[in-house]
Amino acid sequence: MIRLFKVKEKQKEDAENNTGDITELNLPEACKISFPNGQDDLMNFEVSIKPDEGYYQNGTFVFSFEVPPIYPHDAPKVKCKTKVYHPNIDLEGNVCLNVLREDWKPVLNINTIIYGLYHLFTEPNHEDPLNHDAAELLRDSPAYFGTNVRMALQGGYIGDEYFEPVM
Repeated sequence: MIRLFKVKEKQKEDAENNTGDITELNLPEACKISFPNGQDDLMNFEVSIKPDEGYYQNGTFVFSFEVPPIYPHDAPKVKCKTKVYHPNIDLEGNVCLNVLREDWKPVLNINTIIYGLYHLFTEPNHEDPLNHDAAELLRDSPAYFGTNVRMALQGGYIGDEYFEPVM
Protein backbone atom coordinates (compact mmCIF):
# COMPACT_ATOMS: atom_id res chain seq x y z
CA MET A 1 0.00 0.00 0.00
CA ILE A 2 2.78 2.45 0.88
CA ARG A 3 4.59 1.60 -2.32
CA LEU A 4 1.47 2.40 -4.38
CA PHE A 5 1.18 5.75 -2.60
CA LYS A 6 4.80 6.56 -3.49
CA VAL A 7 4.15 5.69 -7.14
CA LYS A 8 1.13 8.04 -7.20
CA GLU A 9 3.17 10.83 -5.61
CA LYS A 10 5.95 10.32 -8.15
CA GLN A 11 3.41 10.46 -11.02
CA LYS A 12 1.97 13.68 -9.62
CA GLU A 13 5.44 15.23 -9.23
CA ASP A 14 6.42 14.22 -12.77
CA ALA A 15 3.20 15.69 -14.15
CA GLU A 16 3.74 18.99 -12.32
CA ASN A 17 7.18 19.25 -13.87
CA ASN A 18 5.92 18.23 -17.33
CA THR A 19 5.56 21.46 -19.29
CA GLY A 20 7.35 20.14 -22.38
CA ASP A 21 4.07 19.09 -23.99
CA ILE A 22 2.72 22.63 -23.83
CA THR A 23 5.89 24.41 -24.87
CA GLU A 24 6.36 22.09 -27.88
CA LEU A 25 2.91 22.39 -29.42
CA ASN A 26 2.59 22.13 -33.19
CA LEU A 27 -0.70 23.97 -33.69
CA PRO A 28 -2.66 24.24 -36.91
CA GLU A 29 -2.43 27.72 -38.45
CA ALA A 30 -6.07 28.34 -37.46
CA CYS A 31 -5.30 27.83 -33.75
CA LYS A 32 -3.66 30.14 -31.23
CA ILE A 33 -2.75 29.56 -27.59
CA SER A 34 -2.77 32.12 -24.79
CA PHE A 35 -2.05 32.06 -21.08
CA PRO A 36 -4.56 34.31 -19.26
CA ASN A 37 -2.85 33.63 -15.91
CA GLY A 38 0.61 34.39 -17.31
CA GLN A 39 3.54 32.18 -18.29
CA ASP A 40 3.88 30.96 -14.69
CA ASP A 41 0.68 28.91 -15.05
CA LEU A 42 1.26 26.66 -18.03
CA MET A 43 -1.33 24.14 -16.84
CA ASN A 44 -4.27 26.50 -17.47
CA PHE A 45 -4.53 28.10 -20.87
CA GLU A 46 -6.88 28.98 -23.70
CA VAL A 47 -6.89 27.95 -27.33
CA SER A 48 -8.74 29.95 -29.95
CA ILE A 49 -9.77 28.21 -33.14
CA LYS A 50 -10.68 30.09 -36.31
CA PRO A 51 -11.71 27.47 -38.91
CA ASP A 52 -10.72 28.27 -42.48
CA GLU A 53 -13.29 25.95 -44.06
CA GLY A 54 -16.67 24.37 -43.45
CA TYR A 55 -19.83 25.62 -41.75
CA TYR A 56 -17.89 27.53 -39.07
CA GLN A 57 -15.42 29.26 -41.41
CA ASN A 58 -14.16 32.63 -40.09
CA GLY A 59 -15.78 32.23 -36.67
CA THR A 60 -13.50 32.36 -33.62
CA PHE A 61 -14.07 29.90 -30.77
CA VAL A 62 -12.21 29.92 -27.46
CA PHE A 63 -11.59 26.83 -25.34
CA SER A 64 -10.22 26.72 -21.81
CA PHE A 65 -7.84 23.90 -20.89
CA GLU A 66 -7.17 22.77 -17.35
CA VAL A 67 -4.37 20.22 -17.23
CA PRO A 68 -4.67 17.93 -14.19
CA PRO A 69 -1.73 17.26 -11.87
CA ILE A 70 -1.46 13.65 -13.08
CA TYR A 71 -1.43 14.51 -16.80
CA PRO A 72 -0.84 12.61 -19.08
CA HIS A 73 -2.55 9.84 -17.12
CA ASP A 74 -5.76 11.90 -17.06
CA ALA A 75 -7.02 14.02 -19.94
CA PRO A 76 -7.20 17.80 -19.59
CA LYS A 77 -10.57 19.36 -18.81
CA VAL A 78 -11.70 21.33 -21.84
CA LYS A 79 -14.63 23.76 -22.07
CA CYS A 80 -15.81 25.91 -24.94
CA LYS A 81 -16.05 29.49 -23.65
CA THR A 82 -17.80 30.65 -26.83
CA LYS A 83 -21.50 29.88 -27.05
CA VAL A 84 -21.85 28.00 -30.33
CA TYR A 85 -24.59 26.24 -32.29
CA HIS A 86 -22.87 22.88 -32.78
CA PRO A 87 -23.96 19.24 -32.55
CA ASN A 88 -20.90 18.24 -30.48
CA ILE A 89 -20.78 21.22 -28.10
CA ASP A 90 -23.67 22.00 -25.78
CA LEU A 91 -24.79 25.48 -24.78
CA GLU A 92 -22.85 25.23 -21.48
CA GLY A 93 -19.57 24.62 -23.34
CA ASN A 94 -19.23 20.89 -22.74
CA VAL A 95 -17.44 19.18 -25.60
CA CYS A 96 -18.15 15.72 -26.99
CA LEU A 97 -14.76 14.54 -28.22
CA ASN A 98 -13.78 10.91 -27.75
CA VAL A 99 -10.15 11.67 -26.82
CA LEU A 100 -11.40 13.70 -23.86
CA ARG A 101 -13.38 10.73 -22.56
CA GLU A 102 -13.21 7.01 -23.20
CA ASP A 103 -10.43 7.09 -25.81
CA TRP A 104 -7.92 9.08 -23.74
CA LYS A 105 -4.57 7.32 -23.31
CA PRO A 106 -1.37 8.70 -21.79
CA VAL A 107 0.34 8.49 -25.20
CA LEU A 108 -2.02 11.21 -26.46
CA ASN A 109 -1.24 14.87 -25.87
CA ILE A 110 -2.54 18.43 -26.01
CA ASN A 111 -1.88 18.59 -29.75
CA THR A 112 -4.19 15.61 -30.28
CA ILE A 113 -7.00 17.41 -28.46
CA ILE A 114 -6.52 20.68 -30.36
CA TYR A 115 -6.55 18.89 -33.72
CA GLY A 116 -9.67 17.02 -32.58
CA LEU A 117 -11.39 20.30 -31.67
CA TYR A 118 -10.40 21.83 -34.99
CA HIS A 119 -11.82 18.76 -36.76
CA LEU A 120 -15.15 19.22 -34.93
CA PHE A 121 -15.49 22.58 -36.70
CA THR A 122 -14.46 21.38 -40.14
CA GLU A 123 -16.57 18.20 -39.94
CA PRO A 124 -19.21 18.27 -37.19
CA ASN A 125 -20.52 14.83 -36.24
CA HIS A 126 -24.26 14.25 -35.93
CA GLU A 127 -23.77 10.68 -34.67
CA ASP A 128 -22.41 11.54 -31.20
CA PRO A 129 -24.26 14.73 -30.20
CA LEU A 130 -24.50 16.91 -27.13
CA ASN A 131 -26.85 19.32 -28.90
CA HIS A 132 -29.45 16.90 -30.26
CA ASP A 133 -31.44 19.55 -32.16
CA ALA A 134 -28.37 20.71 -34.07
CA ALA A 135 -27.33 17.10 -34.77
CA GLU A 136 -30.77 16.20 -36.07
CA LEU A 137 -30.80 19.23 -38.36
CA LEU A 138 -27.27 18.45 -39.63
CA ARG A 139 -28.34 14.88 -40.40
CA ASP A 140 -31.73 15.68 -41.97
CA SER A 141 -31.23 19.10 -43.53
CA PRO A 142 -27.58 20.15 -43.91
CA ALA A 143 -28.52 23.32 -45.82
CA TYR A 144 -30.87 24.49 -43.05
CA PHE A 145 -28.23 23.56 -40.47
CA GLY A 146 -25.77 25.76 -42.38
CA THR A 147 -28.25 28.65 -42.31
CA ASN A 148 -28.58 28.31 -38.54
CA VAL A 149 -24.82 28.20 -38.09
CA ARG A 150 -24.36 31.37 -40.16
CA MET A 151 -27.08 33.16 -38.18
CA ALA A 152 -25.43 32.14 -34.91
CA LEU A 153 -21.95 33.17 -36.12
CA GLN A 154 -23.21 36.62 -37.09
CA GLY A 155 -25.07 37.00 -33.80
CA GLY A 156 -28.72 36.23 -33.43
CA TYR A 157 -31.35 33.86 -32.17
CA ILE A 158 -31.76 30.19 -32.97
CA GLY A 159 -35.07 29.36 -31.33
CA ASP A 160 -34.95 30.90 -27.85
CA GLU A 161 -31.14 30.96 -27.64
CA TYR A 162 -29.16 34.10 -28.41
CA PHE A 163 -25.65 33.75 -29.81
CA GLU A 164 -23.08 36.55 -29.64
CA PRO A 165 -21.36 37.33 -32.96
CA VAL A 166 -18.06 35.49 -33.35
CA MET A 167 -16.99 36.72 -36.78
